Amino acid sequence: MVRTKAIKGKGAWYWAHLEPILVNNSDTGLPKSVKLRCSLCDAVFSASNPSRTASEHLKRGTCPNFSSSPNPISSLPSSSPPATTATASPSSSHPPHNHRKRGSSSTRSRASSAAAAAGNITSFSPHHSNNAPQPLAIVDPSRFMVDLAYPPSVVSIATNSAAPSPSAVSIAAAYSHQHHHPHHQQNQQQQLVLSGGKEDLGALAMLEDSVKRLKSPKASPPGPTLAKAHVDSALDFLADWVFECYGSVSFSSLDHPKFKAFLNQVGLPPLSKRELATTRLDAKYHEAKAESDAKIHDAMFFQISSDGWKPKEYSSHAAAGEENLVHLSVNLPNGTTVFRRAVFTSGYVPSKYAEEILWDTITEICGGSVQQCVGIVSDKFKAKALRNLENQHPWMVNLCCQYQGFASLINDFGKDLPLFKIVADNCVKLASFVNSKPQIRRSFQKYQLQEYGHAGLLRVPFRNFQTSDFGPIYTMVEDILTSARALHLVLLDESYKIVSTEEPIAREIEEMMRKPQFWNELEAVHSLVKLIKLTCQEIESEKPRIAQCLPQWEELRVKIKEWCSKFHVAEGHADKVLDKRFKKNYHPAWSAAFILDPLYLIRDASGKYLPPFKYLTPEQEKDVDRLITRLVSREEAHIALMELMKWRTEGLDPVYAQAVQLKQRDPITGKMKIANPQSSRLVWETYLTEFKLLGKVAVRLIFLHATSCGFKCNWSLMRWISAHSHSRAGMERAQKLIFISAHSKMEKREFSSDEDKDNAEVFGLANGEDDVLNEVFVDTSSV
Repeated sequence: MVRTKAIKGKGAWYWAHLEPILVNNSDTGLPKSVKLRCSLCDAVFSASNPSRTASEHLKRGTCPNFSSSPNPISSLPSSSPPATTATASPSSSHPPHNHRKRGSSSTRSRASSAAAAAGNITSFSPHHSNNAPQPLAIVDPSRFMVDLAYPPSVVSIATNSAAPSPSAVSIAAAYSHQHHHPHHQQNQQQQLVLSGGKEDLGALAMLEDSVKRLKSPKASPPGPTLAKAHVDSALDFLADWVFECYGSVSFSSLDHPKFKAFLNQVGLPPLSKRELATTRLDAKYHEAKAESDAKIHDAMFFQISSDGWKPKEYSSHAAAGEENLVHLSVNLPNGTTVFRRAVFTSGYVPSKYAEEILWDTITEICGGSVQQCVGIVSDKFKAKALRNLENQHPWMVNLCCQYQGFASLINDFGKDLPLFKIVADNCVKLASFVNSKPQIRRSFQKYQLQEYGHAGLLRVPFRNFQTSDFGPIYTMVEDILTSARALHLVLLDESYKIVSTEEPIAREIEEMMRKPQFWNELEAVHSLVKLIKLTCQEIESEKPRIAQCLPQWEELRVKIKEWCSKFHVAEGHADKVLDKRFKKNYHPAWSAAFILDPLYLIRDASGKYLPPFKYLTPEQEKDVDRLITRLVSREEAHIALMELMKWRTEGLDPVYAQAVQLKQRDPITGKMKIANPQSSRLVWETYLTEFKLLGKVAVRLIFLHATSCGFKCNWSLMRWISAHSHSRAGMERAQKLIFISAHSKMEKREFSSDEDKDNAEVFGLANGEDDVLNEVFVDTSSV
């Protein structure tokens, strides 16, 4: 404000060249003092006496770029056509003749004022103007006329001989001819002669900005100033986010210009990709590893969980990439799970190799105290690796993953239930016919667009697909059900009538589609597969304990009986398939844990809470006795059985039993769940202390997980691992990234991957799958 007022007074001649600036304290960032900066040479002076500074610096010749009578800048000649380029007069270094002095002065004043208004003018010393090079000529403008809303500029490049550097580059504007010829000026204002056409305007603006910065460099406005502690903390959080989300967020994202601009905007320095992938990654890995080791060390015993040997059926991650990730984690008695290590496999994995990996993991954790490991739960190798380890080490209880057992039921039904084979054959015949006949396909897609707003082919399995995998068949069944209305409209279309007169297969398919039995069978297969898949999803999300295995299989058995009754399917075939899979997955520890877990005690007529022996078969009761005697020494076996008899007859105090079985509604799912899942084990450790041996067996059984489902790796990371599988440094880095990500997600109990979250939250249907399928079962009698 002071400078603005002074320009109008007697100091106007030097305030045009001196600019007051604030000098900030380097520590606090607050203004400390005021300085004067010369806009011609960037020299800085004290602001105590501006007049004296101007006299000594400008008038006495100290400033190399100051001149009291600057050279005129040549303007466009009045007779020049639009294609003529204005150039500096070669005689500008000599004193001008008297008869041109007036015109030159007026031209100079007009050009100077116009260029100064645009911020583009540069002063030249008359003593050095001979060294200025000629401006660049512009090519034939008739081919590159560009409409412009502002007056034309003539680009010229000059070098100051006193300081021959890029800082002398300038852009001069000449308007003399336009002022003398207003009509010609109006035409010139609509056309700017540039060889590159309109695309040159952006480059021209950048050039002008560069000239301004070189002539009068001004620092860009600084972002918010943060203390060093705040900067370090923010960068630590940023690094943690990249590590925990790696696969969704890559190191290369840090080099994105927009991301760097964001960091600068919030006052953070750029984060080095090299630093992130080395120093910070190592530090974060060691920190997570130390936390994990400390949790395992505090526990008296644990269970090894091994997942990834077998791809999960109907999972979006199945068979993604050549490399497969097997993750090994540790389940602790307090309900927490900590990640241990990742194993990369490809192709067929022998059972013996898996057995060695599992035992090496146990010895690495326990050292010589291998009895700390109560058992293993794995998604594969129950028949060989798990059984061998259990036979060699009798204190171990090795389980097959409950999730895999239920998921395998779908393939079992597809292979052994006649209804599934009938539906598969009918669907393949229908889908292949619709996709392969051009007239029918066009008609089908027309009605798809009309009814659903999108069109596509029905997904048919490959000819060489494995019949043991019902997944592709189920996908085809879903497509046909969701397209039922369009398929019925195809039968009424004229094109189908024409095809049916020529081909017997068309009449056969029409007859099949008009029968209600075809759609009922389709709905039956879809309903049963969906029922099993929902059960698998519940197991994956809730991660049940071993005592829940028997109730879950019994619950599924009841639902399948209801399904048989609804769709008129013989119960004998379905029960046979279910029993076969149950026996394949069953472990005696299921029955023992079911009896010892206070959660499943039943209140009798006398008010006692007793173990549910009545729900066991005679063979399962024997399994309870055999397992308990196996988990104690031979000398203590008879004592343990006596304690079991006492537990069977006396049970648990009603107050404690009710406290263990207390349920509350889950605020997220709305389902009733156990309020304190750890209370089943804590009752044995604190209240039922008279059961010395049975109590030790109970606490080691009750906490065991029945499923190995856990951390899911982003498959973008898996693709990166597959590409760098032969690089030792790359695989070590991948191990660290997976460990950090898994450790973080297990701490927060977030076991789903980012892709799953996006599918559920971003790409999921608003009303769910049920609303779509409920609309497709139309009355076939009306067709």
